[in-house]
Amino acid sequence: MRTSASLVKLVVFAVVTVLATGLLAATIGNIRFVDKQHYRAVFSDVTGLTTGDDVRIAGVRVGEIEGIHVRHGHLAMVSFSVQSDRPLSTSTRATVRYRNLVGQRYVALTRGPGNGNHLADGGMIPLARTSPALDLTVLFNGFKPLFRALSPHDVNQLAMEIIKTLQGEGGTVNGLLAHTASLTSTLADRDAVIGRTVDNLNTVLGTLDRRDTKLAQLVVQLQRFVSGLSEDRKAIGSSLANIADLTDATSGLVEKARPPLRKDVSGLRRVAKNVDDEHAFVDDFLKRLPTKLDTVTKTATYGSWFNFYLCDFEGRVRVPTGVAAKKLEAYTVDYHSTAARCQR
Repeated sequence: MRTSASLVKLVVFAVVTVLATGLLAATIGNIRFVDKQHYRAVFSDVTGLTTGDDVRIAGVRVGEIEGIHVRHGHLAMVSFSVQSDRPLSTSTRATVRYRNLVGQRYVALTRGPGNGNHLADGGMIPLARTSPALDLTVLFNGFKPLFRALSPHDVNQLAMEIIKTLQGEGGTVNGLLAHTASLTSTLADRDAVIGRTVDNLNTVLGTLDRRDTKLAQLVVQLQRFVSGLSEDRKAIGSSLANIADLTDATSGLVEKARPPLRKDVSGLRRVAKNVDDEHAFVDDFLKRLPTKLDTVTKTATYGSWFNFYLCDFEGRVRVPTGVAAKKLEAYTVDYHSTAARCQR
């Protein structure tokens, strides 16, 4: 008897727990065990709408999307279900709306003008009574300059208010106006910065206006220059290739000529040093040269064994001085023979 009573209590507890858990799950998931009716709707664009998304009436979930298919190659056929206690009429309109800024969508059903007849199970809402979702890319691009003046939180709130307002949810107009007023106040607080920016732009534009002729000439000349480069691009490319070949050849020539050139420079340095060291000897040689030439000429006038004579000689010889041979000293040599053969 005691065991049977405990077993009954355990079974009752388990049943109650399961029922409570199921009820909680149904409440959280908005699951209702009622009959459903199935409908279809034709849309021009259902981007972002997926199977399982909500179908709502006045913001309350009454069904879900069951399938999306292509119709006639450029339209979308959306199949969805609605609870049977929420009948639709032939004037019902279907609109794809944004559920949040993450990109989730849902289909909102609204009653159109007039009473309309009852829409039978499996009925279709035509394209004329459907509306696609707003193009947020175009919308937000237009508000981009305004969004830059707000914090990310304010941007999200303002964007959501704009979406809801444009989707026909009039209850959020006050919120939109409040956020717009906040935006206007923020811009007003920054009027000094905006004023300085406008003044600077006016100065720049004034300078450009005063020099518009020169600026136009510059643009024209630049266009001609670019056009000329474009026409001669093949010749320029060939020249660059030839310059590269010339550079390679010159590099090889310099590399080969460097060792003997280094030796020649070293030899010239030694010659300059020797000439500098023998400066007195060179000076004496140049002074005695005319007398020696006169003697040699007299000797050469007799006999046929040495046929040589010199009548006149003038010249200047520059000899480098100093160890670095950076300074030149000039010597003048002037010789005139008095022999008879030189008097003609």
